Parts: sequence; structure tokens; C-alpha cells
Amino acid sequence: MKIAIFGAAGDVGKRIMNEALARGHNVTGVVRTESQLNKLPTEASRCVADIADSHQLAHVIQGQDVLISAVRPPDGKEATLVALTRSLMASALPSQRVLLVGGAARLLIPGRAGDTVLTAPDFLPASALEIAKACQAQYELCLGETSTAWTYFSPAAMLMPGERTGRYRLGTDTLVVDNNGESRISMEDFAVAMLDEAETPQHIQKAFTVGY
Repeated sequence: MKIAIFGAAGDVGKRIMNEALARGHNVTGVVRTESQLNKLPTEASRCVADIADSHQLAHVIQGQDVLISAVRPPDGKEATLVALTRSLMASALPSQRVLLVGGAARLLIPGRAGDTVLTAPDFLPASALEIAKACQAQYELCLGETSTAWTYFSPAAMLMPGERTGRYRLGTDTLVVDNNGESRISMEDFAVAMLDEAETPQHIQKAFTVGY
């Protein structure tokens, strides 16, 4: 497949890119600035584009099968995530799928009587609150989108660099927790699950999550 990855220089984006390349896909890494190009693998196509610019987007996505967004705005500009997501979905062609690296904000916490990651008191550190709000708004935008083949992929509560094991468990609207009650996934295995979804779609116009 031909896959364009937006935010390809980020922690999650570069792991998705490496996983896609390892599987033999034709990958284009898209970044915001020229200075980020040297962070991308040389075996991939690389380009600079502003996801908010429909003309630039139209050029980048031409001929692509799947568009994966791992975009995360800088601190202080978290709220722009919704507009960036809207721009990408509006530009996607009917034949293209849009896979979004979302947030865990929407997910219910097991045993917490309807509390989500965002609404549960004291669950999130203050530093994560604004991006969590933005991710919740991003998810709500997706729910109202009926013409784009979107997929919203929420990570576990803890998403950290780690080992690629190739193992994971899927969920829908509730945090996936392990036998110790922890909700976690490595960025490497998150990328595995993302590419599995890209290759074998199971969640068109749906959201899902992952954990060990």
C-alpha cells in the first residue's frame, strides 16, 4: 500500500513509519518543517507540508491509499488539533482511509462508575489536561463525520517507548488493563496495531483502543 504519515518525526509517528517500512509498504513521511526531514528514514519518501493548507494536502495525498495522522500540536496550541484533523478529513478522497492517532481521554476507566480518563478526578496530571481536552474534541469531530472512512485509535493510559513484542489486546470504549490493573502499551506495539488496522480494516468510522 501507499501510506502517508503526518507527524512522521514525532515519537509515535516515526515508529509507525518504521513499522510500515518493515512491512514493505510505500511510505511518505510528512513533517511541518525542513529541519525535521533529517529525522525520517532515507528509504521513505519525505516531504514538508502544512496539514492546515488544503492545497498542500491535495498534493501530498494524491495517489495514497491510507492517510495516518500522528500529529500533536506544540504546548500551548493543543486546541488546533481539531482544526488540523478537520482539514485532513475534508481533503481525503472517497477511496482513502484516514487513521488517527487519538487520545485516551474518551475511554472509560474500569470500576469507576462511568468516569472517563478525562472526567475522572485526579486521573490526569495537570500537564496532560489540555491535550486530553483536544483529543476528546477530536473524537467528537469524528463522530459527526459520515463521508470519510476514518478510524480513531486510542492508546492505553500509558504509551511509552519500549519493546516491539507484536502482542496486544484490543478494546473499544474502555481502557484495556493487564492482570496488575495497569493500562499500558509500548509505542512500538501501538505501531504494530496501527499497521494491522491499516492492512486489515476492522474499525471503519469507529474508535478502538489497545493495551497489554
